Amino acid sequence: MGLLNFTRDPVPEAQFSALTEVLFRFLTEPKEVERFLTQLSDFATVNKISLGPLKNIVKSILLVPNGALKRNLSSEQVRADFIALGLSEEKASYFAEQWKVNSPTLTRLAIGQTLMINQLIDMEWKFGVTAGSSELEKVGSIFLQLKLVIKKGSQMENVYIELTLPQFYSFLHEMERVKTSLESFS
Repeated sequence: MGLLNFTRDPVPEAQFSALTEVLFRFLTEPKEVERFLTQLSDFATVNKISLGPLKNIVKSILLVPNGALKRNLSSEQVRADFIALGLSEEKASYFAEQWKVNSPTLTRLAIGQTLMINQLIDMEWKFGVTAGSSELEKVGSIFLQLKLVIKKGSQMENVYIELTLPQFYSFLHEMERVKTSLESFS
């Protein structure tokens, strides 16, 4: 059995499993904050745990899945992290199994939130060749001008970018990598 830092009382397996399910339900449905808080309150009442320390434990536990999402950790790496933090082998394995089941959904949610911050609405582009310049080596160089129309919240914003040919190919390569990554989550 593991020990809670706040009470030093052993935590039964069933109690840990129930709390883990509540946490993953919240992580997979992050807009349901009221339901999550109600479930935490119910959990505290049923298990005779005070709500304040329980919320602190939950905040601490949620740091691991958030970090795991950012670093794209496997379930085995999550398990190792929990064991390093002092959780028992059985509980760390249970959480890792839940991570394995829920991580694809959590990754899609994270990508969805990331991509909706600045949504690309439209793009215009022009290729050009530098005909004259005070710098001799720039004459005859190829460039690309991009005009991106980005939706930031409810406002539209024009972003202008000028790229050299090597910068454009690098940008194109990165966009192809992003496309491949996004398609793997679909």
